[in-house]
Amino acid sequence: MDSVRTALNAAIAHRAPPIPDFRDIESRLVYLRWLGAMGERLKKKKPEWQIRKEFLQTVWYEAKRAGLDVTLVLGLIQVESNFRKFAVSQVGARGYMQVMPFWTRVIGDGDAGQLFQMQTNLRFGCVILRHYLDREKGDLFLGLGRYNGSRGKAPYPNAVLGASKQWEFNG
Repeated sequence: MDSVRTALNAAIAHRAPPIPDFRDIESRLVYLRWLGAMGERLKKKKPEWQIRKEFLQTVWYEAKRAGLDVTLVLGLIQVESNFRKFAVSQVGARGYMQVMPFWTRVIGDGDAGQLFQMQTNLRFGCVILRHYLDREKGDLFLGLGRYNGSRGKAPYPNAVLGASKQWEFNG
């Protein structure tokens, strides 16, 4: 458990996501097309462009940083919080990715209030999801079930995988 705690703690270290850096112009153009397309899709949930842009940039960065598919992360956020920054579940999970406060004691500094900060919540959520997917050897169904606490039951993984289809991009 100590090795898992150390790895997860290092992964959530509070570093701001950099401005996206691309190896070539085509990669940058693909990202900009993605940002534009996702921005339009998210407009009803986040009307202000700058807030949408920062949110999408952070989701993109944290998903890539954790080795996750961005569409999967967006689908999970849709199911967990419907893109509400201050969402709180009946069991106390917080923020966009509905991170349980105990994670701040396990791999953070113990300040559960930080789970309402966009970058912190997305970083924790992506790192935790990556951890569960690794534990399940890449099995999305079981990894998503672990994330939600419903391992082996279909409704949650099916909901996330269904929602993620709305965020696919072929640009």
